[in-house]
Amino acid sequence: MDALTFLRSDHQSVLGMLEVLDGAPTGDGAHRSGLDTTVTNLVIAESQHEAIEEQLFWPAVRAALDEGDELADHAIAQEQDGKKLLQQLENGTPGENGYAAALAAFVGAAREHIRYEQEVVWPRFKEAVSAEELEKLGGLLEKAKKAAPTRPHPHTPSGPGAQMTLGAAASIVDHVRDAATGRAHDNPPDPPRP
Repeated sequence: MDALTFLRSDHQSVLGMLEVLDGAPTGDGAHRSGLDTTVTNLVIAESQHEAIEEQLFWPAVRAALDEGDELADHAIAQEQDGKKLLQQLENGTPGENGYAAALAAFVGAAREHIRYEQEVVWPRFKEAVSAEELEKLGGLLEKAKKAAPTRPHPHTPSGPGAQMTLGAAASIVDHVRDAATGRAHDNPPDPPRP
């Protein structure tokens, strides 16, 4: 599957979660609603998605486009802001002070980031690379996602080298923690592939 089809499938899954979370209950209702499970699924899905983009997709954008550095830097800045919000959600509990605001901020930021990727970056990238390159990158993204971190790690540098080393170490720790705490059961299934 080509890279943009793979990433679009991830985006559709995340957008579905955002739709569910938009206007989520607050206060005591949030704690009783099961919101924490949906947010955990979102944290896992977004953490994996952003990690593989930083490891593989953004370096490809930088290499393929004259304005690749500018496009990638803008997207990575958005992702870093998103990771900080995801970390607040990961550390928080539905219904506690500030949780609803962090969730609402993430929902808005995630939609804007997805729009930026799909409408600004992807058309330019698709024109600049061959179908074969898109297929190869798609395979690499799919493989990398299986081993990607399941938590946001906002303090891990976003460069591909850091993602391959520090991100890989964080991923191992995440997966061990997930198995030990039972969080692995909350891991969302991979979205259906076209």
